[in-house]
Amino acid sequence: MTSLDTPVGLLLVNLGTPDAPDPPSVRRYLAQFLSDPRVVDLPRPLWLPILYGIVLNTRPKKSAQAYQSIWNHDIGEGPLKTITRRQAERLAARKFDGKAPVIVDYALRYGSPSIASQIEALMAKGCERIALLPLYPQYAASTNASVADAAFAALMRMRRQPALRIGAPYYDDPAYIDALAAGVRRGLAALDFEPEVVLASFHGLPQAQVDRGDPYRQHCEETWRLLGAALGMAEDRLRLSFQSRFGPAKWIGPYTSDVVAELAESGVKRLAIVAPGFSADCLETIEELGVEIRELFLEKGGEKFARLPCLNDSDEGVALIETLARREIAGWV
Repeated sequence: MTSLDTPVGLLLVNLGTPDAPDPPSVRRYLAQFLSDPRVVDLPRPLWLPILYGIVLNTRPKKSAQAYQSIWNHDIGEGPLKTITRRQAERLAARKFDGKAPVIVDYALRYGSPSIASQIEALMAKGCERIALLPLYPQYAASTNASVADAAFAALMRMRRQPALRIGAPYYDDPAYIDALAAGVRRGLAALDFEPEVVLASFHGLPQAQVDRGDPYRQHCEETWRLLGAALGMAEDRLRLSFQSRFGPAKWIGPYTSDVVAELAESGVKRLAIVAPGFSADCLETIEELGVEIRELFLEKGGEKFARLPCLNDSDEGVALIETLARREIAGWV
């Protein structure tokens, strides 16, 4: 057997979830997440006292209640973990042509299974070549770069290292846009009403990070433009917004809460919302959009509201991941 016949590892990576929907577990998760300099890039002497003195003593209880409401209690895990695992399982069932077998698994940047542990597990199965696929369509240092940081930090501790590839952002990839458009069409067709407006809500980012050169906003706007073209929707029918602000700093806008309130107050009665930047439904889509934003819309005068699901492990979602995977392992199999 030559090195080109050895298994190729394919690791899907998403953000993460606490191990349980209780305050101690959420506190551990938030501590790992919010202490990452890629996520909060303030000077450590300034941020860490705030994080450990205030944030981690106030936020975990409230967040635990939100996680409790969306938790998959029958299997003991959050929906993001469940969906990412199913994406990996469905991808593993696909046939990859070539002499080298492909071993598919998944990892979470924060929480478990970790990127480091999954790289080690793939190496233990004989994978000398591993491709990581960050499931973040739009590049941000706080997501894509953080995955690379964790992967290379793991390699730094290894005597024998695998060859490693990290998938590129795919915000304007035709396969991604086609999958999004198909998912939106299916979601709208399942509704018992026709929305006057569809709102594309992306996760927010501090304005300061964009000012320092992060291309995230540009990527989101391009996805929104291409999705509108694919759906045949003008900008006043498919609107753009950003959600999930944290802290007092200015974040990129317009904010989803502001747009939803303005739409309702201007007379829009029927609204659907989709989250194109999320590859799997999670707290930010199920609870924030599906509960908090829904309540806001109805409170401001709206009458019909729907949250469309993410691509998740749908046929379109898995086909997209397969397209990206084949591209990244080309030449290895």
